[in-house]
This record gives sequence, structure tokens and C-alpha cells, in this order.
Amino acid sequence: MRNIKLTIEYDGKEFGGWQKQPNKLNIQGTIEKAIEEVTGEIVELNASGRTDSRSS
Repeated sequence: MRNIKLTIEYDGKEFGGWQKQPNKLNIQGTIEKAIEEVTGEIVELNASGRTDSRSS
């Protein structure tokens, strides 16, 4: 097993939250699917971060 650090930033307006949820578009599932498409490996993300909004 290997660990890889990703630093991501996203606009979550179109998503139903970070965590995988049945029948809802979510950030975790979207990123895991993209990694699997690129690497051919099934991954499970663990996350920590801030949830405050940024002012434009």
C-alpha cells in the first residue's frame, strides 16, 4: 500500500457533499473514480480539511 497526498480545491455547488452517498453526486466518489480511470487501481480516499467558504 502507498500513501499519496493530494491538495485539492473545488466548487461544490453541484455536489451533495464530500462523502460517498448512494444516488448523489459527491466529491469523494468522483475523485476515486477519476483515479481508478487513470491508474487502473481501486482507491479509497481519506480526507480532512476546511469547509469555510471563500469570498470572491
